[in-house]
Amino acid sequence: MAAAMVWGRHEGVETARVLALVLPPGAWNRSNADDVAALSWTLPPSDTAADHYPQFAVVKDAEGKLEAVFDVTPGTPHQIDKLPGVREINDYERIKVDPTYRWSMRMYDRLMKGFNALHERIYQTHKDRVNGKNDIIEEVAKLLFLESFRLHHPPPLSFEHEGRTLDLMNVFSAAHVKAHGRAAVAEIRSAFAHFKLHPDYIVTDDAGEEHPIFDRHSYLRLEQPGNYEAVLSLIQDLGPVTDNRNQVLKKQGTLADIAADVLGRAFDVFLRANFESKGGLGIYLTPAPVKQAMLAMAFHDIKRSTEDAAKLVAHDKGRPAFRFCDPACGSGGFLSVALNQLRRTLDELSGRRTATEDDRRKLFAEMCEHSFVGADSSPQMVMLARVNMALLGAPKARIFYTQNSLTSPQLEPGSFDLICTNPPFGTPKFSKGQDTAKKAHEEAMQAILATYRSDLEPRTGRGGGYDYSPTVTGLAMGGSPNSKGVWKEASTNTDPAVLFLDRCLQLLKPGGRLLIVLPDGVLCNSGERYVREYIMGVKDEATGEFHGGKAIVKAVLSLPSDAFKLSGTGAKTSVLYLQKRHARKDNPEKFQDEPQTDVFMAVAETLGYVVKNNVEDYGAGVPNDLAAIVGAYVRGE
Repeated sequence: MAAAMVWGRHEGVETARVLALVLPPGAWNRSNADDVAALSWTLPPSDTAADHYPQFAVVKDAEGKLEAVFDVTPGTPHQIDKLPGVREINDYERIKVDPTYRWSMRMYDRLMKGFNALHERIYQTHKDRVNGKNDIIEEVAKLLFLESFRLHHPPPLSFEHEGRTLDLMNVFSAAHVKAHGRAAVAEIRSAFAHFKLHPDYIVTDDAGEEHPIFDRHSYLRLEQPGNYEAVLSLIQDLGPVTDNRNQVLKKQGTLADIAADVLGRAFDVFLRANFESKGGLGIYLTPAPVKQAMLAMAFHDIKRSTEDAAKLVAHDKGRPAFRFCDPACGSGGFLSVALNQLRRTLDELSGRRTATEDDRRKLFAEMCEHSFVGADSSPQMVMLARVNMALLGAPKARIFYTQNSLTSPQLEPGSFDLICTNPPFGTPKFSKGQDTAKKAHEEAMQAILATYRSDLEPRTGRGGGYDYSPTVTGLAMGGSPNSKGVWKEASTNTDPAVLFLDRCLQLLKPGGRLLIVLPDGVLCNSGERYVREYIMGVKDEATGEFHGGKAIVKAVLSLPSDAFKLSGTGAKTSVLYLQKRHARKDNPEKFQDEPQTDVFMAVAETLGYVVKNNVEDYGAGVPNDLAAIVGAYVRGE
């Protein structure tokens, strides 16, 4: 590996530093944003000044055939399509970084290697009482929760075990496990049972229902003392904390000393690298390049809008006004990217406003508790999302289990500014002999569809049917129009993606933004034309304007056919970016007739990886087309 620091001078001022990096043969898998960001902090000399660490990186392979460019700003490292010009680089906001960020990045590398080794240890060589790869991730998450709890709560941390009162500070260590073996394991399991329902980790949904971070029936499955010892050594024996010039500041570091964005990213990367997708259950992870692209476009537009930027830092009824949601959140991938994007956006906006750094930190802390909402029907995924966000500094992010986000009162209509989601899509197939299951599915769908007709008024007279009248918080995809424009009840074969689209529009505030992954059939099939007209409105052929729709289409990004191959589906998908129309001032339940502007459209052939042996292989040397697409969108091309 060869590396050099590059910078220039513009109008007498030195530019931000750029890391020039050449990877050796066979190491192109390290040309991802997370690894390059870590290298940008660990490769420079120890006497590098705090503001001289690189903000960008250009990476090439040894043969000079491959190249990738990255913005490695702390918190939101991501691939970009090209290095900004010298004037643009000087205009970039210089984000003030943690004085121990270099140490945090070294810990990132240590934790990543350690987490992966732990996973293989428990899965292959020191097997324990788990059923598969995802159970191992869950057990690591539980132990990370206990360590975080130990570090962020004052002693004593008392709990009962076999008639004795013990203290978590005394039993939760590798040394204690090594000395006491299975007895120590039993004590730690009792500690988890006691602290898992602690009120500091209980959140409240929009319906007022409370949700702990773990299910009350959850318990630590691991039994082997050696596995506990390995986990605790990894997360506790971190050595001394050093500043960005390698001067020792603290003799013994803890997870609490690691920058929140770094710690959260380490867990998220570990999760993505080892998670076993279960497409049949609708459980799979959205590829990182897709999440990054969707949130980058959304926050670019929010920052560019004076009105939306003001809303981002505003309060409503004593709480931050801005709310983000993923109603099918899985492990919290969109939530974690949104949190880091928000952190960077507040840093950038604070440079344009008079708010002090303390004010910005206070606002961000409030937003960590009130601004992020996620829901999912998988208890395991909800738990992983909660831990993921807790490690990022948001232990009370409002993420909760719900039986069905399509109908749940736990999500308040008209209350969200931004929704990014990749909901389940496709209808189940029933074979012969599954008549009972098929009937149960149809009855369940009929009940759901019946709740999606609030914008449909029953017609009087012969023929029945409904008339459609759009409202700001109404729903209509429980029906569909016939050739005469009369709406009828929709079939139970309706793709749930269509209902999620309708639901997300309902959940948004007027003017709110939605970025959603949808099957291409919704966007292209002739039979789904009514859905597209429901969104945009009907085109007036004389003027070319669209009238009667609920949203303005901002962009459509076509994704590769193998984007979700790991989920067991080869369905072609696209990202649809909408902005909900604003409400009329004289009638807030009706939409303004706003014009549909030009739609940004792009096709991504590859996402920077190929699927090989059921994993995303980033070493294949294929480009991440979304980096170029986002660059073009941001530049208005």
